[in-house]
Amino acid sequence: MKKEELELKEELDKKEIVKQYRALLRKIPGKLTKEDKDLLRQAFNVAADAHKTMRRKSGEPYILHPIAVARIAAEEVGLGVTAIVCALLHDVVEDSEWNLEGIEAKFGKKVAAIIGGLTKIDGVIVGKNSMQAENFRKLLLTMAEDVRVILIKICDRLHNMRTLSSMSKKNQMKIGSETLYLYAPLAHRLGLNAIKSELEDLSLKYTQPDKYHSIADGLKSKKVQRK
Repeated sequence: MKKEELELKEELDKKEIVKQYRALLRKIPGKLTKEDKDLLRQAFNVAADAHKTMRRKSGEPYILHPIAVARIAAEEVGLGVTAIVCALLHDVVEDSEWNLEGIEAKFGKKVAAIIGGLTKIDGVIVGKNSMQAENFRKLLLTMAEDVRVILIKICDRLHNMRTLSSMSKKNQMKIGSETLYLYAPLAHRLGLNAIKSELEDLSLKYTQPDKYHSIADGLKSKKVQRK
């Protein structure tokens, strides 16, 4: 890619990032105070810097992922400013030189505790064994001292499922199966019925595509009748 094309792409990426961040701010429930806006801006700046050289499999700047997760948390779950800050920062400790002590010093104990919970749960999910699905879900709920940890994880998984088409078939199967096994039932238990249904639909799309398209075609053909 030529230098001019790279510069143009970088400029377009920056505009899209700013656009999505502003859209996020409009979706946060309640009226934002100046302190809220300052805190959110700090979280955005930290996340943008931590992920500045990273891109997703789709090729888009990685920072668009935490912004999207934060927007799901605000718009579809109705979480407040503290949770939105944590959603913006949810991958920072894992992907950069930031640690929990640094997060606590800048954003306070509550934010650090939630980020720590997200990191801890990631470790458990990666190393999960063959324990019964229900027992495993109970373990995660017990581990999370703050339910916002689980809610942010569900938002994170929902955005990953919505953008799963850019992943390899192997990863689509793995992530789709894990979503059906773990995240959809957790969403159901926490009363997030619309998210639970979407997670199930997306899981079926990638783990059993023939069955998914057969059902989708059937629903489409009977759309008028169902109305």
